[in-house]
Amino acid sequence: MYEIEFPLASLDLESVEAALTDIGASSVTLVDRGDEPVLEPLPGEVRLWSDTLVRALFQRDPASEWPDLPLEAAGKLARLAAIFGTHITQTARVTRVTERDWERVWLTGWKSMRFGRRLWVCPTAAAPPDDPNAIIVRLDPGLAFGTGTHPTTALCLQILDSLPLAGRTVIDYGCGSGILGLAALKLGAARVTAVDIDPQALLATRDNAARNGVSASIQVQGIDAPLVPAHCVAANILAGPLIDLAPMLTRACEPAGYLLLSGLLKTQAYAVKAAYASGFDKVQVVERDDWCCIFSRRDA
Repeated sequence: MYEIEFPLASLDLESVEAALTDIGASSVTLVDRGDEPVLEPLPGEVRLWSDTLVRALFQRDPASEWPDLPLEAAGKLARLAAIFGTHITQTARVTRVTERDWERVWLTGWKSMRFGRRLWVCPTAAAPPDDPNAIIVRLDPGLAFGTGTHPTTALCLQILDSLPLAGRTVIDYGCGSGILGLAALKLGAARVTAVDIDPQALLATRDNAARNGVSASIQVQGIDAPLVPAHCVAANILAGPLIDLAPMLTRACEPAGYLLLSGLLKTQAYAVKAAYASGFDKVQVVERDDWCCIFSRRDA
């Protein structure tokens, strides 16, 4: 395998992606060449950095050895230059890539972690923790977000461990791997509704529910399906969508129920709190590093 990368500059992204696909790219990735803040696109929206690098991955011709790959790549670059101009060949770089399962290699260093007093999230094959009181969620995130390593997920798990969830209903909105909903069930919740816009997230959540023996207690659904109000609503997504979804998520939380809003930078907390101010009291902002989780109680 090898990569061809070059600056996007003023080129049209859709045209570049189409051309790379036509010449055999296995994947196309966009990378920030500078140090701009984390992007926050809405579902289906693509926002670009001001200085964006295009990185395309190619399977090498089985007949080619590495010394021949620059020649193979040069042919592809020539085709791109014919479409977009010679600056492509002048600025492009070709790099050999070791063949690995890149979708899963980032999980190599992921280990069992404790959240709160008793909740543990453990990789599927990890040994159980040496803790007789441990409540364990076995997890394989697949291609979905959610292992507990990110501060926003960790904050949600820590708060869930402190809530009286026994016999209650929970909504995990933007479920990703299903980690929050599964944790709620292991902590005693009676029923969870897991919602996501991404089919990979719904697949990962179903798989992880089966892995943890709780498939019968979880409803996995897309965002268009109706929501039955629940005692606890957790939404670990992004500030913009949380503000837009405030009326719907407020209605989804039962009176005297709990609301967890995460996926937020500390600088975004005020705007998100304001969007929910009319329906909730006892609002707390719990912080870790540059991130935070808003924890509140619905008016009775």
